[in-house]
Amino acid sequence: MKIATYNINGIKARLPRLLEWLEETRPAVACLQEIKTQDEGFPADEFEKLGYHAIWHGQKSFNGVAILADGTKPVEVRRGLEGDPEDEQSRYLEAEVFGLRVACIYLPNGNPQPGPKFEYKLRWMERLRARMAEIAAEEVPAIVTGDFNVIPHDTDVWAPAAMAGDALMQPESRDGYFRLLGDGWTDALATHNPRGGVWTYWDYQAGAWQKDQGFRIDHALLSPELADRLEACGVDKARRGREKASDHAPVWVELK
Repeated sequence: MKIATYNINGIKARLPRLLEWLEETRPAVACLQEIKTQDEGFPADEFEKLGYHAIWHGQKSFNGVAILADGTKPVEVRRGLEGDPEDEQSRYLEAEVFGLRVACIYLPNGNPQPGPKFEYKLRWMERLRARMAEIAAEEVPAIVTGDFNVIPHDTDVWAPAAMAGDALMQPESRDGYFRLLGDGWTDALATHNPRGGVWTYWDYQAGAWQKDQGFRIDHALLSPELADRLEACGVDKARRGREKASDHAPVWVELK
């Protein structure tokens, strides 16, 4: 079973590329971020033509997450994180599908830092950790995946000095991420690529893709019940080079 995550950076603008990827790679579950559309604008019919059923949590022009499943509809468990009743951003969606608990996340970027956006990012990470602890307590096979907007290690970026002042690499961001791992969650890509050097994002600016100047911010965290079933994982890097592509590439895990 293949579970994938893809920050699509605008589902309407990238729909041909997204449908192409689904047809060619056929993940059992696909988690999408930055769909950038209100709920009523989500192109569910297009996915159903391919046999995928979806749930989504949209927002006009920004953010937005969705979970697609091949041949079955995900059963929604939660949308949004508790702990901040004033937070109206669409960044979290959780479902039961194929006997798994799947959480799709789009963690705040946090730039510019320091400042309110960075403080929101850190609070959001604390709320995510609380929810992940609740999932862990259920002892279910679970995956929390998506765009975490955290570069965990210096080996996860083409040039650490170039990103040193960015919110994605601040000690507080990394600490928040490492606390999730310390709670017992497994970083699938890091487990299979301990030396780093695997990118999931290349900026549109300054020829980053052509120069392979990327970094890793899209992650798949597995609960102990699921980590033992991890067989393979990877990045569909070539997708980034296609016409009108997202600035992210899909990340996938293959499970027994």
